Amino acid sequence: MKKIETTTDATLVRQYLNGSEEALSKLINRHQQRIYNFIFSKVFDRDVTEDIFQDTFIKVIRTLKRGKYNEEGKFLPWVMRISHNLVIDYFRKNNRMPKFDNNGDFNIFSVIQDDELNAEKLMVKDQIESDVRELIKELPEDQKEVLMMRIYKDMSFKEIAERTDVSINTALGRMRYALINLRKVIDKHNIVLTKY
Repeated sequence: MKKIETTTDATLVRQYLNGSEEALSKLINRHQQRIYNFIFSKVFDRDVTEDIFQDTFIKVIRTLKRGKYNEEGKFLPWVMRISHNLVIDYFRKNNRMPKFDNNGDFNIFSVIQDDELNAEKLMVKDQIESDVRELIKELPEDQKEVLMMRIYKDMSFKEIAERTDVSINTALGRMRYALINLRKVIDKHNIVLTKY
């Protein structure tokens, strides 16, 4: 039964489309932590995160059932885009969002890039940015490099891959581990990063 762990997302999607509910369950379990963490990093509210997470997978299921999914081998980025769009919808509905202004490509720290903040919020924003920069210093060099290029230079993963002479998957992997390690550093220091 160990073989199940190595089943690709694309295979699980196919199995689900062929009627295997278990395949969908495996897909959700495999990616739920990353998707949940991504949503929470934007909204900073567990209940809202739960709602958006549920809506994300309702949309995933509907899209799969309608036969509209065609991103072979790119299941996670596709689901992340859906959750990203739902986060934007949530903020638009509630009129409380700094907009994501980077060509539809999500940026994990875009919540702290609102230019229309009042003085108090600006001070908090500066403190958060300062804290984040300090935390980044604790990351391994290759992860720090990717994170800095992505967040502070707004480079695409393609550009990062070319600049660092690695594959796009390696650049994505380094970003993923950088964010995981950043979360560990935040937890280790008991730091609370809030928008306002």
